[in-house]
Amino acid sequence: MQEKRLLGLRIKELRKNKGLSQEELAEKAATSPNYLSRMERGTENPTLAMLIKISRALDVDMWELFEFGHGESMRELKESLVKLVKGPDEERIRLAVKILRAVLR
Repeated sequence: MQEKRLLGLRIKELRKNKGLSQEELAEKAATSPNYLSRMERGTENPTLAMLIKISRALDVDMWELFEFGHGESMRELKESLVKLVKGPDEERIRLAVKILRAVLR
């Protein structure tokens, strides 16, 4: 299942961004390093309770575990940006520019 693999890659990415080893995250989430390793490889099907523990241990909102855009190529990212600002809605474009400026400062 592709979604389990993407979820595992996302957990691994968030863990590394926080500077945590698998053992450290597993301890914070009250699980075993082996179970966490299987989740990160996409071979384990974590429960909702475990996903809550993982998100709390990583100090991220639950939805961030499912933000799979991290695997997109540069071309796909650019296409996504173009789609977001496409059309005659001037206010939407202004809002997008404000958000990008705020993030890039």
